[in-house]
Amino acid sequence: MKRRKFIGKTVLGTAAMVGFPSIVPASVLGKDAPSNKINIGQIGCGRIARSHDLPETMRHNKANIMAVCDLDSNRTKDAKVLVDKFYKEKAGKSNYNGTKMYNDHRELLLNKDIDAVIISTPDHWHSQPAMEAAIAGKDIYLQKPTSLTLKEGRQLVDVVKSKGTILQVGTQQRAMPQFRIAAELVRNGRIGKLHTVKIGLPGDPGGPDALEMPIPKSLNYDMWLGSTPEVPYTEIGVHPQVGYSRPGMVEIRTIWSRNDYRMGTTPL
Repeated sequence: MKRRKFIGKTVLGTAAMVGFPSIVPASVLGKDAPSNKINIGQIGCGRIARSHDLPETMRHNKANIMAVCDLDSNRTKDAKVLVDKFYKEKAGKSNYNGTKMYNDHRELLLNKDIDAVIISTPDHWHSQPAMEAAIAGKDIYLQKPTSLTLKEGRQLVDVVKSKGTILQVGTQQRAMPQFRIAAELVRNGRIGKLHTVKIGLPGDPGGPDALEMPIPKSLNYDMWLGSTPEVPYTEIGVHPQVGYSRPGMVEIRTIWSRNDYRMGTTPL
């Protein structure tokens, strides 16, 4: 083959390849391309994660929940089923099985493919994993409360600032219309001169005394305690082994029912 004819065929072949971009799957192009998605790890897979954080995040195309983590392996498995099912139905792939599972958030944070984390752990386990996530270079959505102490909160802020990561705390209540309007009325002097602020916060009812119980094999209870004092395990003090209600709510409702029967009242 002469050189000129060879070059001509090569140019035509190259043009043909350029002229057929349809051979590239649409999923790798555009705003929803994998390179544009935020890969997220879910830390803590209990009631809040299942009812709020995971569903509200997965509905956004830009977000991709790629890993789940809980100190109770049963909850980790349940979360994987939940996430896999969502993406299976969304992508129409009956064999989707891509969500990674971890039982230690520190191992999850070692995954360099994860860009950000959602932390939906119990109240006493917020600042520590958030600081570790910031050190690992992950952006963070953290459920309230931010910390147990002022010092712990200050440490978290300092770490986030030093690492340049993003931290958002889930204080959605502040954005609800009634609170926003009330704040605007006060700031604009619509109620007159403000001289006194009184704050009242409702509390969950106290649960009954509970006897020490065997620690479930699925739960890393020692790590669940974290920085809190070491106390015997009780199911009412941690979370239900069946279902995703608030800890101890079954026992508390039982007490309410007994009191209502005796007093003829209805619980709030």
